[in-house]
Amino acid sequence: MQRIEAIIRKTKFEDVKEALFAADINWFSYSEVHAIGQDREDRIYRGVMYSTEIISRIAITIVCRDQFVEPTIQAIMQAARTGEVGDGRIFVSPVTETYSIRTGESGDTVLADKK
Repeated sequence: MQRIEAIIRKTKFEDVKEALFAADINWFSYSEVHAIGQDREDRIYRGVMYSTEIISRIAITIVCRDQFVEPTIQAIMQAARTGEVGDGRIFVSPVTETYSIRTGESGDTVLADKK
């Protein structure tokens, strides 16, 4: 099992969500995060000066079986890419164990959709 964490633009979240559903990834968590980017300058938008140092993004977290890792990464990359600086990052790390709180089961079988 692997944990995939993607930091993407807020404007690309709906595209990424649909791409994940199309790749048979039916469960993931997400949250709004703030980051410090490489671009650190003041800009003016509609007469208001703001700093580009702190940027708002969406963090998506997915735990999936090994065979779904590459399709998941490709779905995120294709849907989130604009070709501009700040498109985001994807991090992959191993998950050594998982447990179902409701049933007490362990292992990658708890990732299956059971009623």
